[in-house]
Amino acid sequence: MKKNLLLLVAICLLAACTKSTPQYLEMPSWARNNAMPVTLNDENMIGKDSFLLYINDYFPALDGVDSVVVNDGYHATVNGDGTLTLTRQGEQKQYSVMRFHRGSEHADVAITPAIDMHVNLFTTAATENSFSFRTINDGHYTFCYFIDNENIELKDFAPDDNGTYSLPIPPLSKGRHFARVFATDGTSRTNDLLIPLEGSKPVTDAAQLTRHDHEAQVLYSLMIDRFCNGNTANDQPLNSPEVLPIVDYMGGDIKGVTQKIQEGFFDSLGINTIWISPVTQNPLDAWGYYPFKKNADGTYNNKYDPTKAYTKFSGYHGYWPIYTTRLDHRFATDAEMREMLDVAHKHDINVILDYVANHVHINSPTLREHPDWVTDSIAPDGLPNFERWDDFRLTTWFDKHIPTLDLERAEVCDNMTDSALYWIANYDLDGFRHDACKHIPLQYWRMFGHKMAQRFPERDLWMIGETYGSEALIGSYVKTGMLNAQFDFNIYHTAIDALAQRPGHSMKDILDQVLSSQQAYGAHHTMGNISGNHDKARFISLAGGALQWDEDPYKEAGWTRNVTVADSAKGYQRSLLLEVLNLTIPGVPCIYQGDEYAETGANDPDNRHMMRFEGYNSYEQIHRKWVKDIIKLRHANLALTYGEFIPLMESEEVIAYMRKYMDQVVIVVLNNSMQRFETDIYVPPFTLPHNIDKVFVSVGPMDNQLIII
Repeated sequence: MKKNLLLLVAICLLAACTKSTPQYLEMPSWARNNAMPVTLNDENMIGKDSFLLYINDYFPALDGVDSVVVNDGYHATVNGDGTLTLTRQGEQKQYSVMRFHRGSEHADVAITPAIDMHVNLFTTAATENSFSFRTINDGHYTFCYFIDNENIELKDFAPDDNGTYSLPIPPLSKGRHFARVFATDGTSRTNDLLIPLEGSKPVTDAAQLTRHDHEAQVLYSLMIDRFCNGNTANDQPLNSPEVLPIVDYMGGDIKGVTQKIQEGFFDSLGINTIWISPVTQNPLDAWGYYPFKKNADGTYNNKYDPTKAYTKFSGYHGYWPIYTTRLDHRFATDAEMREMLDVAHKHDINVILDYVANHVHINSPTLREHPDWVTDSIAPDGLPNFERWDDFRLTTWFDKHIPTLDLERAEVCDNMTDSALYWIANYDLDGFRHDACKHIPLQYWRMFGHKMAQRFPERDLWMIGETYGSEALIGSYVKTGMLNAQFDFNIYHTAIDALAQRPGHSMKDILDQVLSSQQAYGAHHTMGNISGNHDKARFISLAGGALQWDEDPYKEAGWTRNVTVADSAKGYQRSLLLEVLNLTIPGVPCIYQGDEYAETGANDPDNRHMMRFEGYNSYEQIHRKWVKDIIKLRHANLALTYGEFIPLMESEEVIAYMRKYMDQVVIVVLNNSMQRFETDIYVPPFTLPHNIDKVFVSVGPMDNQLIII
């Protein structure tokens, strides 16, 4: 950008707002959390230029509003049933702002224009009560500036002679606030900026962050029964001849989780949020059925016991609730659950609970009392409605013994949202991981978010969901009044395909998908970036060649042979590349238990072996140390939590990108090839100090390089 270039800037202002920035800016109690911008798409379109929006999607605590005023390009009509109709007046290529009025109070929400996003903004510096940023490319920009949920009026806003923009921060109360910047150049929108504030001062030291800063989380997923046995007195395996030991209870419990927190396991690794599997009461007997193929000699293709023709399953995993508000005695007593949460919080660790709303076990007392509360097990096409994940996603049953609840019925939805909130009311949990979100209608999430915001307005609760599908489907549940985030399975599948060299896939795909996710969910989303989970084969076994692509989904492999790592050199190196990726791209990294040392295995149940805390081989020791060191770097460097994501280069086998927050910069290079990669990588002007325009990188085969500036 030339030194004396002055960009013409059009400021996005509220026509209805004539007052200047308040002397002391304070948000209404019903608008404390940043409202995610409005996205207009097929989901909410009701006419060519008309859209139906739910007020609770943006401010869930509200029962209604007096009026909604839009500054430019739209007209809003409040319908009186908790919705509003937004009418678009012509093509919109810049951000607009909706102001929600309730009595003497108001709060604002940005409306995202339906144009593509390109990375173009980056922060440069911060002072006591201001921050500055630049654009990568020259152009005519329109800006919207928010402090929390207040659109700030700007006058005579322009860059200085060096092309740097500076924004003042108004006086704010103590505690965490956020500055947000949205911009367009008339043809595309830029990445948004998110600056955490402590009072009116930008946060510039990672030590200022706490476990309540959602973007700074490092999540650890554990299956209680398979983690640590802290209380052998509650061990109660079925010990049934119909149930193989691998799918029976193994003794892990909440006391074991507490024990590992006290021993410093999570502190040492750098974990500040634990996701525990469901704790609700599951059946005391065996259910389900898995048959094994019969061999020519009369035995069965069953590595655990070739004499067994089939196995049934216990509910060790917790996903077959009998009672939705009762602790399973095999996992914890009330006192043990409270103790675990208390100990976790003393170690500055959040705990989120896995909750199942989609179904209950067929023997649930709820279904005995209300047998009509379930969906039809026969689909409209006359075929069985089992595992029809996409064509009948809101009604399909997962299995014959766990019927899907008809959550489109108000009384069922009301009952299940109350059951979920029982856990918040009775335990000091920090949020939820929600199971099978795409199989649950949106009205459930709206009711749940509304109740939670009204009943627990002071609780800082974070919720992440599980949905497999398109970005549009996943994003339809990610709203201020529904879920904070979902797991980004699109990044996960793209990454493992590229890193494990699935034919037809390359490293370029990863960079493209990361940018696509930013376009879909915002540049500073808290979507979960997973290393794996309890429904996926262990990546190390895929990367190391013990599993082949044509075996997908890898369940039979786990029943029939010992799945380890065929090529340790390749497997562990590429497994580490996945961990580095997850820990350095936007979003919340999530480590599935054992992935920190690269546990092996095929799919369920071979990916659910008992956790190991010692006895690691040399590869596992190195892998765990690297993961631990990168988590430490993430916690120490704001660029990896609140930094802009700037792509630098891509090829079939190598990608490089920059994370930048103010003057903190981390450059990440991932080399998936079998050769050393050396080159100069050019960076956008002014992103590095002293006008440095390139950096030299030298990365070994299947290795990574992190450059900290």
